[in-house]
Amino acid sequence: MRSAVVIAILIIVGFVGCRDAPRPNKIGLTSKAGESAQRQARPAQAAVRIAVAPVISHRENFRFYAPMMDYLAQRLDRPVEFLQRPTYSEINDLLRYDLADLAFVCTRAYVQGQKEFGMQLLVAPQVMGKVTYHSLLIVPADSEARSLADLRGKRFAFSDPLSSSGWLYATYLLALKGERPKTFFKNTIFTHSHDNTVRAVADRLTDGGVVHSLVYDRMVGRSPELVRKLRVIGKSPAWGNPPVVVNARIDPSLRDRLLRLFLAMDQDPAAKRLLADLKIERFVSLDDTYYQDVRAMVARIRAQR
Repeated sequence: MRSAVVIAILIIVGFVGCRDAPRPNKIGLTSKAGESAQRQARPAQAAVRIAVAPVISHRENFRFYAPMMDYLAQRLDRPVEFLQRPTYSEINDLLRYDLADLAFVCTRAYVQGQKEFGMQLLVAPQVMGKVTYHSLLIVPADSEARSLADLRGKRFAFSDPLSSSGWLYATYLLALKGERPKTFFKNTIFTHSHDNTVRAVADRLTDGGVVHSLVYDRMVGRSPELVRKLRVIGKSPAWGNPPVVVNARIDPSLRDRLLRLFLAMDQDPAAKRLLADLKIERFVSLDDTYYQDVRAMVARIRAQR
């Protein structure tokens, strides 16, 4: 049984191969309140452009995030445009080139975007009382591997080159030993979402992979079949949940409205139902220092090149 996956945060942002969903480029969503305003000939307002990184497959992203987009449109009383792209880098580019106002991104995508073009941290999700998550190294249940070192010469699945949990951590561990993925593994694939990586390993398309802990926990919690097929053999230290970010050039008044709206969602009965579907308890302000470990791993890998 292939279970639907809900990713918290994001928590958290796109893999080449094992893709199981259509990839809509953008979907405009307008709330009933917005439609009513148009009928009453009120001055038209530009849509708020919101992008969601492919931490999970596009079909799942749309299913779980479309209701949130409609909620935001109603509360902002203006249209919301829901944007999806195949990779984390393309989501970053939407913000870089002022083609999106707000995005749900991956941790490393935020670190890179903040450094390169001033992407701004807005909020982060709290899940099961925590604002942190891990990278998990997984293998088929009957694998003889007990650590990453045992996967030399094997097939391995990553999610996206900008994923902290789905690429960076495993690559960092190899860099500490003077290794690189392209020479350490027999071959590698990018699955373009963490749920796809879980399935690739469970179906033995690869001998191992690295995934977002919240995605993995949610999937195995809903599918006893996956519990029997998979085993975790490694876990990263904790770092900050994938954040919600904004374009550096966003209108300050819109940024403030969005910040207040996200921070108050857990107090709104309608929003609490949406958060429950996403397995998010609430959104919180998070200090940028939660992402320092990710920056350190990036620096270590670059030093090897």
